[in-house]
Amino acid sequence: MTGNAGSNAFAPGALAIETHGLTKRFGSHLAVDSVDLAVPRGSVFGFLGPNGAGKTTTIRMLLGLVGATSGSISVLGQPMPASLASVLPRVGALVEGPAFYPFLSGAANLHRLDTADRSVDGATRSDRVAQALDRVGLGHAAGKKVKAYSLGMKQRLGLANALLAPRDLLVLDEPSNGLDPQGTREVRSLIRSLAADGTTVFVSSHLLAEIEQLCSHVAVMSSGRIVSQGTLDAVRDQDVSRIRVVTTDPVGALRVLADFGLEPSVATDESTADGDVRVVLAPVPATDPGHRTSGIQPEAIVAALVAAGVPVRGFTVEESSLEDRFVALTGEGFAIAEGHSVR
Repeated sequence: MTGNAGSNAFAPGALAIETHGLTKRFGSHLAVDSVDLAVPRGSVFGFLGPNGAGKTTTIRMLLGLVGATSGSISVLGQPMPASLASVLPRVGALVEGPAFYPFLSGAANLHRLDTADRSVDGATRSDRVAQALDRVGLGHAAGKKVKAYSLGMKQRLGLANALLAPRDLLVLDEPSNGLDPQGTREVRSLIRSLAADGTTVFVSSHLLAEIEQLCSHVAVMSSGRIVSQGTLDAVRDQDVSRIRVVTTDPVGALRVLADFGLEPSVATDESTADGDVRVVLAPVPATDPGHRTSGIQPEAIVAALVAAGVPVRGFTVEESSLEDRFVALTGEGFAIAEGHSVR
């Protein structure tokens, strides 16, 4: 599923989050523009986009923190915000960074937050707080005042709050923010374990490498719209693979590669010290829908080059990454988009 496609390809009840035409305006600024999201139950769903794309505004609408200008939202099969009271106890969330009482300990903060949840059993509160802290690696700092916590520790405490009770859905906005590499690995492992238990995890992040390792599905947002959506492999594979040949006979190489349905996407005359020339190629658009250049065996291409007398000094197949696809879709890397103030 790509673009701003709807979710009617899914069976009823198969989606943890579903939106149609979701739109939010702040005065004359269109922050979210007719977004159709389809988040399958049990998935780890990555929500990607540059700063200013509208990700956090979308999340706030999903959770009933801000009203939509138009469009519809369904979370765990229930319409939102009409079903807030019954849906939110089943949802754990970490949005825009955790906020805690600085002069209370981590455990005391969780006790206060848990007390506000009328859907849970107060008799088991202490056990659940201890378990949540242990699960995010803060058991040793349970009695420490939050004002002494590092940014990464506060982020872990926010995750612990989201995990105080069993959840059907977790919504995490930049969960690895402030964490060191070890902490990031631990959060990744935690999310995987939650998904293995059947929890749907919706992760908003700008860390593309993390999303690529973690998620089964993704949506890419740019300027308030969904520009691509589907399984991780489907979104990533929309970009073409590239073949790089290092040879002293680029003309001969181009001639052989044309026989495989390949043409140059980039060809430089920039020679290396020993006179080699690098030629980068991409698939010609196929007239046969069943044809896929990626199905061509690299060994066959190299054999054909050698048989034609083309000297091959180097040959690599460069698969597209999620980062390649992200930049192609949004036109941006990781910098804050100029003129955007809404995340």
